[in-house]
Amino acid sequence: MRKIKIIEGEYYHIFNRGNNKQNIFSDNRDWIRFLFLVLYFQSPVSFENLGRPVSYFVKHRVFNINNQITEKLIANRYVELICFAFIPNHFHLIIRENKENGISQYMQRILNAYTKYFNTKYQKIGHLFQGPFKAVHIESNEQLLHLSAYIHRNLREIKDWKNSEHLYPFSSYQDYFQKNRWGKLLENGIIMDQFSSGEDYKKFTDKSGTKKEIDHENLLPVFID
Repeated sequence: MRKIKIIEGEYYHIFNRGNNKQNIFSDNRDWIRFLFLVLYFQSPVSFENLGRPVSYFVKHRVFNINNQITEKLIANRYVELICFAFIPNHFHLIIRENKENGISQYMQRILNAYTKYFNTKYQKIGHLFQGPFKAVHIESNEQLLHLSAYIHRNLREIKDWKNSEHLYPFSSYQDYFQKNRWGKLLENGIIMDQFSSGEDYKKFTDKSGTKKEIDHENLLPVFID
């Protein structure tokens, strides 16, 4: 496939799935670990013990990261996270490229760190993900809105979450429908500023038709080195 050029200031749909369609999450800590990486790897800020904030989240449903560290991260990030959803064997993100090669650095850090963690924990070797991440350039505001709805409705694939996807903890949908849990770590304003309320956005998502209205030709995976 042709390779897509990622341009600073533009928005992209980023996605990947487990190798051979295998699940990439096996227990609650796996989901939380990946969530931490997606939120906190948006800048070069490093973390020595990732198990500590994950364990804290298990008990308190928040990550105990110092505000100064979070502020430093936000001030120096090379991407902005707009939207996310994790499914048992794949994930979706909408990301804005803030600095040249930002998305590539961000995704390389996430996928390498999570694969190392997963393989060590479950005594596996080799690739966890199905090759490099895939990226699609979001070319219009309409595409951005409908893609966010598509990603959030994608949660209906998960057993027991159909019609309750706005409550699902490992997606940004509840951060659109209710209070944003992550503050500036999740820059959902580009979308939410176009709606009068979270309920208004939820109605849009429910009525959007998503898969029918998304241009599937433009959503074909384009591989990034």
